[in-house]
Amino acid sequence: MEFAIVIILLFISMLAYFRIADKYNIIDKPNHRSAHTQITLRGGGIIFPIAFIIFCLFNLNEAIQNYWAFGLGLLAICTISFIDDVRTLSNKIRLSVHLVSVVLLLYFTGAFTLMPFWVWPILFVVIIGTLNAYNFMDGINGMTGLYSLVALGSLAYINKDIIQFTDENFILYPILASIVFLFFNFRKKAKCFAGDVGSMGIGFWVIGLITLLVMKTGEYKYILLLSIYGMEVVLTITERILLKENIFEAHRRHLYQLFANEKKVSHLVVSSVYAVCQLLINIFLIHSQLPVWAVILIIFIPAGGMYLALKWSLKKEYNL
Repeated sequence: MEFAIVIILLFISMLAYFRIADKYNIIDKPNHRSAHTQITLRGGGIIFPIAFIIFCLFNLNEAIQNYWAFGLGLLAICTISFIDDVRTLSNKIRLSVHLVSVVLLLYFTGAFTLMPFWVWPILFVVIIGTLNAYNFMDGINGMTGLYSLVALGSLAYINKDIIQFTDENFILYPILASIVFLFFNFRKKAKCFAGDVGSMGIGFWVIGLITLLVMKTGEYKYILLLSIYGMEVVLTITERILLKENIFEAHRRHLYQLFANEKKVSHLVVSSVYAVCQLLINIFLIHSQLPVWAVILIIFIPAGGMYLALKWSLKKEYNL
């Protein structure tokens, strides 16, 4: 009954936001980097911080005691991202808020207590890098929602059948939010896009859960639950550096962009393939007893080779 009410509240929240976004012209206009051609409502990813607020309402005492640091970090990064969706902010302002949010996230997960101080800067770099990877990959219909659903579903399975590392509802609420978001986004003509508030919001939640899991088990292999995003972003940035391009400027060099823009493959097909590939990796990762270095080699050698082969083929076909 609780989850049915949550879904209803999330739908009502989205419909209410659509009216607000339409009234105040919060829209996404296509540009040279875009994989879409129509003006669409932006900021639909506001459903993720709303899902956390609803989680707190249904679990008030626990939220106050155990989730206040996570909540402050999530709301801070979502607020600054939503403002950036509406009006462009300076990198210094955004980065400052991101750093504060990551500090709160690491405090929430117990990383400052469990990890030696010299590891802290590495955690900052990895988390902020992963958050930006989430943002970079949010470019076509269904990508953010489906990929997050795979990550959250994998984490829910681990929490239930492998080792409990957090409250079950703390994973189920973002799953419900992802499903509701996909109802409006997983379409040929999406009703809304996630925007920075969405990619940063759900990215922050997923990263928080993975960090909790790593702190609980001491197994760093679980970072690979986001390995497809990680591989794509690292290889694309490497390519742009080799081409002497400004890596901070908008571009269309991601493999999913080449398929969607040049090859004209359906956004929904491309997003589904990415999600299925990550799901297959997660199934292997969860049940593997191999050392982490072996898991990394088994995942990245074939996946990286296939990625480079596909990208080379598309670039050759379209003279890119």
